[in-house]
Amino acid sequence: MSEWLTREEALARLNVRPQTLYAYVSRGRIGMRPDGTDPRRSQYRADDIAALATRRARGRSPQAIAESAIAWGEPAITTAISTVLHGRLVYRGVDAAALAATATLEETASLLWASGAAVSFASLTSSTARQSGASTAFARLSALAAEGRPSLGRRPAMLQQDGANAISVTATALGAIFGSEPVHERLARAWSVDAAGADLIRKALVLLADHELNASTFAARVAASTGAPIAACLLAGLATLTGPRHGGAGAAAIALVEDSERLGPDEAIARWLAHDRPLPGFGHQLYPEGDPRAEALLPDVEIDDGLLHLRDAVVAATGMHPNVDFALAALTRSLHLPADAPFRLFALGRSVGWTAHAVEQVTSNRPIRPRARYDGPVGSD
Repeated sequence: MSEWLTREEALARLNVRPQTLYAYVSRGRIGMRPDGTDPRRSQYRADDIAALATRRARGRSPQAIAESAIAWGEPAITTAISTVLHGRLVYRGVDAAALAATATLEETASLLWASGAAVSFASLTSSTARQSGASTAFARLSALAAEGRPSLGRRPAMLQQDGANAISVTATALGAIFGSEPVHERLARAWSVDAAGADLIRKALVLLADHELNASTFAARVAASTGAPIAACLLAGLATLTGPRHGGAGAAAIALVEDSERLGPDEAIARWLAHDRPLPGFGHQLYPEGDPRAEALLPDVEIDDGLLHLRDAVVAATGMHPNVDFALAALTRSLHLPADAPFRLFALGRSVGWTAHAVEQVTSNRPIRPRARYDGPVGSD
């Protein structure tokens, strides 16, 4: 839940007069509610105030605004696909956690793509590949990208079909068996998971389908702004996802819990922090009060003692709560999935969002080409 401040606390944090505070409320920039203990008084949403205070501290020079947009700063690209609002992840106006209770990844694609039609990731041709995983996905997407049509000048429905084809190929490359069933069922069969486990895979895929303008999505949009084929946009997203600060965080969370089981939670946490490494699986800058994706997934996952002890120790030591990478680690251990299952699930789920953003970027017909602020040497005359 959000933190709420009294009027006096809000005024102190913003360093403004009451009239200015009320103006922010009237413009919808700060949420307000009656005080539960005294209806004559009001409370103000703390995260709205923190965001305003940060913007005021940065100043409004063009350089400050531009630089602040790069790293967790001001919104830089207009989108109707998803957002994070007051601690909730929202897909086109629908709460993602609520959607994940019943929706499939295919149904989520229909929503995020605003397609108005059913989406299928069916793969009706048996794969001859003996291996599956990231390297296979790279190879298959690379081949599609090399042969794909440029995306400029084509109708959204055709681009979405390109995306569905690319996701179908990605799904089988990441381990899903061939067939026309929803992709979570095909993954579950490949991994010998029962119906309850298949439903957890379904929920995870939906929760991972999009997350506003994260690094891999930005990469996909940059590729789309050049008119690259949709498969190439997904390839750009996949390449960015491999970084340890993004899609590699799930594997790092498993490594942390294994350290915790070997050394003890407190010693493992101390060693990671002593080496200036953030604790994977915990905390998120967009969710200071807890990641709603983890909160939606974890209640249905059987969390083993190793993860429970680590979770309790991290919360006690840092105050940070589990995020979706912790949930993926718990899911992987509970269902005895392949060690790289967190990455596979992340890549497959997020490919739906990459497609949505690529199509939106293409149809906006706007290039993405920021300028660099040069601070190197200047040659003399």
